[in-house]
Amino acid sequence: MPAKKHHVTLTGEQRRQVAIVARSYRRSDRERKRARILLLADTAQPDGALKDEGIAEQVDVCLLTVQQVRRRFAEDGLEAALHHKEQQNRKARLLDGAAEAFLIATVCGAPPEGQKRWTLHLLANHIVQQGYADSVSHETVRQTLKKMNLSHG
Repeated sequence: MPAKKHHVTLTGEQRRQVAIVARSYRRSDRERKRARILLLADTAQPDGALKDEGIAEQVDVCLLTVQQVRRRFAEDGLEAALHHKEQQNRKARLLDGAAEAFLIATVCGAPPEGQKRWTLHLLANHIVQQGYADSVSHETVRQTLKKMNLSHG
């Protein structure tokens, strides 16, 4: 087994912060587990750091998780080790809350003159005509209705 590349050495203040996170039920389970990993991997504690296998078993995570938390702490600091990164390439929502409310009201209302019912294309065009979006596809309308457990028929 190769030697550990990234060592965790917490200062007194960092150890206090991490201990608070590990005990706090206001934090997510993931953050509490990461905090426990850091506490057990801390080389500054009197008994020294546990082996990664022991930490993984005690915290009930896989070995890779322990290694990644140690690496994040060594490279990016305490905050990066405890908290997850926001997704960078996430697309912005095309329909905001007002547009979704309008869509629901439209679906629940009467279809346009000469139509038996609302189609996805008609709904998409209606949203654009009313100024709720610059452009929207029928697929976005379908996904929004599905999310709301509504049908357009």
